[in-house]
Amino acid sequence: MSHISEPPVEHVTIPVLLRWKEEGRRIAMTTAYDAVTARIADPIVDVLLVGDSVGNVCLGFDDTLPVSMAMMNHHLEAVVRTKPRALLVADMPFLSFHLSPAETIRNAGGFLQRGADAVKLEGGAKRIEMVRALIDCEIPVMGHLGLTPQSVNVMGGFKVQGRRADDALRLLDDAHRLQEAGCFALVLEGIPAELAARATESLRIPTIGIGAGPGCSGQVLVFHDVLGLTEGHRPKFVRAYANGFQLLQEALSRWAADVRNDAFPTSQESYRLPEGLRDTVANWTPSNPT
Repeated sequence: MSHISEPPVEHVTIPVLLRWKEEGRRIAMTTAYDAVTARIADPIVDVLLVGDSVGNVCLGFDDTLPVSMAMMNHHLEAVVRTKPRALLVADMPFLSFHLSPAETIRNAGGFLQRGADAVKLEGGAKRIEMVRALIDCEIPVMGHLGLTPQSVNVMGGFKVQGRRADDALRLLDDAHRLQEAGCFALVLEGIPAELAARATESLRIPTIGIGAGPGCSGQVLVFHDVLGLTEGHRPKFVRAYANGFQLLQEALSRWAADVRNDAFPTSQESYRLPEGLRDTVANWTPSNPT
């Protein structure tokens, strides 16, 4: 049996995702930060997220808090140029949706003007006003609950959420409030599998899990984590399907060794002068300075 259950649709849309939720068809989502990652992932996944995780993965920050709208716009535009068939979602970075509805609409609208299909923002009850403002402007919103990385300082680190009764019940309430406010999907991150499954079965909209167990409507992992392109500690929920970091280093090491051993480039990687110019160039001498 093929590991691909059906051919990819021509273009993934929000109604398609909602239909898949009803049908029980799982949704695959990953991140893309530039044209290369988008072209690799787009034929395979259903949703591409230009995530503010670009701060950790590409820009060298310890968390996502320093990521700005200018940075996000830069990376979004690179992905948009590939004309992806997957639904393209752009992350609202820290402080881009916290100050006022007008500022939130301006920032999110800028994402759509640049080619995003939808935006994603973190938080529950506190962000309902902003979600409704965006929905009123026809800007589709994906919510994000649980371990919300922009709240890392309040949470005291990247810790599993929803393990206390009041936190678990609040998350379920927030999930339904975001659904009623108009979110078309929710990311559930870093929460117990049973809690994510309960949220998923009680919602009309799809849930996308990351560190939330198998009971969600779909799963998301960072592109670089799936391909093993990151060094050091990996969260428990990450499964690397390749040792990309080592493979790329080995390839680069072979190339550097060929350079140092005068084995690269060869004539196969070189251009040649037209026949009539070779003697002219070979016999050239510098002119005398005046």
